Amino acid sequence: MKYSQVLVIVAALGALAACQPKGAATSGGTADTSPALATVNGTPITQNFFDFYVKAAAGKQSSALSDDQKQNALDNLIRAQLVAQQAIKDGVDKNADTEDLLELTRLNVLQQTMEERYLKDKKPTDQELHQEYETQVANLPKLEYHARHILVATEPFAQKVIERLEKGNKFEDIAKQESMDSSKDNGGDLGWFTPDRMVKPFADAVTSLKAGEFTKKPVQTQYGWHVIQLVDTRDLAPPPFDQVKQRLEQVIQAKKFKTYTDDLMKNAKIDKKAPPAAAAPKAG
Repeated sequence: MKYSQVLVIVAALGALAACQPKGAATSGGTADTSPALATVNGTPITQNFFDFYVKAAAGKQSSALSDDQKQNALDNLIRAQLVAQQAIKDGVDKNADTEDLLELTRLNVLQQTMEERYLKDKKPTDQELHQEYETQVANLPKLEYHARHILVATEPFAQKVIERLEKGNKFEDIAKQESMDSSKDNGGDLGWFTPDRMVKPFADAVTSLKAGEFTKKPVQTQYGWHVIQLVDTRDLAPPPFDQVKQRLEQVIQAKKFKTYTDDLMKNAKIDKKAPPAAAAPKAG
């Protein structure tokens, strides 16, 4: 769990703990009877809660910390509890955004915990890993492209660039003179890339060219108007299985948990309405 997530969770737990009766702390719906390491205006910070915080924040047992580190960790929890208590006094917990954030944090924590629990005994097999590898490789681009481009502000100007190229002007020279893109210093050279790294109109234009050709019509994207030249192509080798094995495990487990949540949705009674339509822009 990321440290930033831990801080949000600790803040949420601190706010919730401040709402509990004095001497009570919830953990899985049961009272926390471990000794209190500190009390903050009557609200205990228990050993169990302290151990949970340390493990989440530092990734180790509290017993592995030095005395100074333990004291710093406890001070952090005391400060969090004090701020949470003051926030409640000031009515911050009644703010709509705060309530939504606390609820979203609660949902995230429960979902992550449930996912870990569900997948605990569902480690991907070698067969599943190799099947997923073959699926991923089949969907990978088969070629890399080496291209140059000239980016200008208007279609007529881009058309003039094309006319200059047709007259024999060098692509690199025009790029250095006219392109608005930072690649102009390299003659418009974009190096090697796969089409999925480019916006669709640009990718479609590149893949339609043969080596040495340039686009005969300007290509428009959100960045402006492009004139593109394909320099060359080369075969793209997929990454070795061992190199992506860990990522494959994550993909397979994500798919398994999605299947689980899909089943929950099928068996649930859900009344869903379309979100409100976006407001139309005002005239003028």
